[in-house]
Amino acid sequence: MKLVGSLSSFIGNVSFLQHLDIRNNSFIGEIPLEIGNLYRLKYLGLGNNSFSGQIPANISGCKNLEDLILGFNMLVGEVPIAIASMSKLKGVSIHFNNLSRNFPEFFGNLTSLVFVSAAWNNFVGRVPASLGCLQNLEHIYLGGNRLSGTLPSAIFNISSVVGIDFTKNQLEGSLPPDLGVTLPNLIKLGVGLNQFTGPIPASISNATKLTWLLNQLQWISTSVNQLGSGAQSDLKFLESINSTSLEFLAIDSNNFGGTLPESIGNLSSQLNRMWIENNRLEMLDMGNNKFTGNIPDTIGNLIKLKDFRAHKNKLTGNIPSTIGNLTELLVLVLKENNLQGSIPPSIGKCQNMIRIDLWQNNLSGIIPSQVFTISSLSIDFDLSENQFSGSLPEELGRLNNLARLSIHGNKLSGEIPSSLTGCTSLVELHMQNNLFEGNISSFLRSLSGLQYIDISSNNFSGPIPTFLEKFQLQYLNLSFNNFEGKVPSEGVFLNASVISLEGNDKLCGGAPILDLPSCSTGKGKDGSSTPHYVIIAVTCAIVAALILLLLLMTFYWLRSKKSEASLETPSIGGFRQVSYADIVKATDGFSSSNLIGMGSFGSVYKGTPADENTIVAVKVFDLKQRGASKSFMAECEVLKNIRHRNLVKILTACSSVDFQGNEFKALVYDFKENGSLEDWLHPDLAPNGTPRHRLSFVQRLNIAFDVACAVDYLHHQCQTVVIHCDLKPSNILLDAQMNAHVGDFGLAKIFPNAIGDLPASQTSSIALRGTIGYAPPEYGMGSQVSKDGDAYSYGVLLLEIFTGKRPTHDMFKDALNLHDYCTAALPERVADIADQQLLFCETEESSVANTLSNQRSISAHVQESLAMIFEIGVACSVELPRERLKISDAVTRLRSLKERVNKMGLC
Repeated sequence: MKLVGSLSSFIGNVSFLQHLDIRNNSFIGEIPLEIGNLYRLKYLGLGNNSFSGQIPANISGCKNLEDLILGFNMLVGEVPIAIASMSKLKGVSIHFNNLSRNFPEFFGNLTSLVFVSAAWNNFVGRVPASLGCLQNLEHIYLGGNRLSGTLPSAIFNISSVVGIDFTKNQLEGSLPPDLGVTLPNLIKLGVGLNQFTGPIPASISNATKLTWLLNQLQWISTSVNQLGSGAQSDLKFLESINSTSLEFLAIDSNNFGGTLPESIGNLSSQLNRMWIENNRLEMLDMGNNKFTGNIPDTIGNLIKLKDFRAHKNKLTGNIPSTIGNLTELLVLVLKENNLQGSIPPSIGKCQNMIRIDLWQNNLSGIIPSQVFTISSLSIDFDLSENQFSGSLPEELGRLNNLARLSIHGNKLSGEIPSSLTGCTSLVELHMQNNLFEGNISSFLRSLSGLQYIDISSNNFSGPIPTFLEKFQLQYLNLSFNNFEGKVPSEGVFLNASVISLEGNDKLCGGAPILDLPSCSTGKGKDGSSTPHYVIIAVTCAIVAALILLLLLMTFYWLRSKKSEASLETPSIGGFRQVSYADIVKATDGFSSSNLIGMGSFGSVYKGTPADENTIVAVKVFDLKQRGASKSFMAECEVLKNIRHRNLVKILTACSSVDFQGNEFKALVYDFKENGSLEDWLHPDLAPNGTPRHRLSFVQRLNIAFDVACAVDYLHHQCQTVVIHCDLKPSNILLDAQMNAHVGDFGLAKIFPNAIGDLPASQTSSIALRGTIGYAPPEYGMGSQVSKDGDAYSYGVLLLEIFTGKRPTHDMFKDALNLHDYCTAALPERVADIADQQLLFCETEESSVANTLSNQRSISAHVQESLAMIFEIGVACSVELPRERLKISDAVTRLRSLKERVNKMGLC
């Protein structure tokens, strides 16, 4: 049901009522005071509505109440002290509201309490010590508040406790050393994002039911605290772990010291014998700590490891040759340590790596040629600030997928091998502060994708090649070499702020802004003066060119005047036109109160056309922005011949001039009452930091299905194939019924061939299209737009819908991205990465009176459905285009899942 309105005060007259459950509706207003008349009531479920105001104090009249479910509303103020008299309460859920002041001390008097969830409110002060009196307590969740001080030790003496979560507060102190002894039934322990210090207690090994640590351990995450003291014993707790399920170990950003224990390698022997359903250690992140000593040889036993980071420590010794056993390794980051010796040639066996970062160590010797055979390297290869010597091998050219090569600050010498021309994906090249020599034309000519070049402080010589003028360079540093001759005078050489040529005394000419001496141009090769007829011919050519330029300017001016006159034509691309005056009137003069959004090419206003009782959305293009006019025409062209229930509909268009005679373009669409998907996935926060909008599981699934259907229509059911090129939440609009509509076709490409796969000749648009995070990686390399590109964007969008995390989230840096993050969680850990808002309905709001088997059943249904969804998103967003799931197959899978979910009755 989706009931609306306020809860009637007459509810208080139903005096025999024992169970009232109106969760997951759209009720507004305050909770009526008359609710306190229901003295027989045992269950009150008002969760996931929009109730406001305070919790009524006379709710204490419900003396037989066992379950009080008020989560996911907009309640304010403090929890009334009258609740202290409700001695039969077993479960209290008040999470995700705006409740404030101190967390109530009197909760410790409600001795029947089994379940307390007050997470994501605005509670302050200390955690009451009286909670330690609740000897029946099994779950206590107070995360996402502003609680401070230390945790009372009495809480850790409640042997019945199953789940504790104090994540994201301002708590301090240390965890009790006997934690694992006093809480033998503990399954979940959340203490991240606080200010805890000291060691992780070794007694944790006694809590054998803990799925967050120990025997069923799948994740260890103690990131972002102040745990550890820099002592040798900081990591002793790792020796007590005997996990057969470990997938993720993150102990970064703490104060851990000591050496990495040899026992870390023993995990793999357990894991190898337990190789079932992804039970393997895939990520080991020890970065930004104070570790000393060597990297143990036993690291090579972790043969399923994909991501190994130990950066910003004090590690010494050699990189162990056993690292070559990690054949599934994708990322190796050991930068900012004191590692010595040479790079082991065995690293060449790691043929799946996409990133190697060894910056700022004391590594030396010749760089082994084997490392240059890892053609999968694509993100970064950084050996800078070490002591490497010798020359670069010919195998360098095999890094054809690499975007960034950094070898600066070494003692490398010799000429750069011409095979570097094979590194056609390079965007950044850092070779400064070495001893390289020779001519640079031989290895730079074919690297037209370079945007950043620094080869300063070497011994390069010869002329600066003119082809660099055509590169789209953002930075060029050629300083302190032996270059000579005339400097090119176009492209990057016109911008003195991004180019450095100092320390090359034999350079001349170039743009005046470079302030270089003039080149000698008055004599021919034989020393004679340039003939007068040559000077006359050149002068005449210049005059002729100026006359031609003047004629062209006149022609375009006349054509633009003609174009202005034609703006009064009745239609554009098949759409009826309205005048500029109509648009001004409809939007109340583009009033800021009607502004509902801003994009790359303009602004969107809400408007009401004259003589019409409807609301429309008016997209006004900012024609000063490059590409805005093309975007306008693209949308007209795409939308004039396509019709689908999940695509936005253009009602009319305006291409005219404003009252000052400036060109004006606008499109008028159906107004979508619920705004964009972006607004719902990443809403503004209430004063206590909780989201104002929430999407249920089923709503998210329906939206994902709608978008997939729209894209499938564009790809396979139109007379012309349309590639959207910019699928993202802000381009998905939601109507009053929360149906999704794909919009913003400003970057779309149309292909006139029949339905089916696009031939290469039809996909020759080589330009970066889309938005960072959503655009497929091949677009960034200049590849053609394709259906597979849209499939990638859809996959990322689907993962964002159900994780609540943007692909540009701060956590996705270095080599980790949203795709890999979700892949690592499949299939068992999907509940951990899912947006917690959609899980609350299925977990913490459930009645404590429900049996554990029912709760497990609901959780299993949700987890199974989430796993299917994440599998689709991951399959669509794989890196190689040919391996991506087709959008038509995604539609089929989602349709089947929708039918299953409807039968299960999930919300």
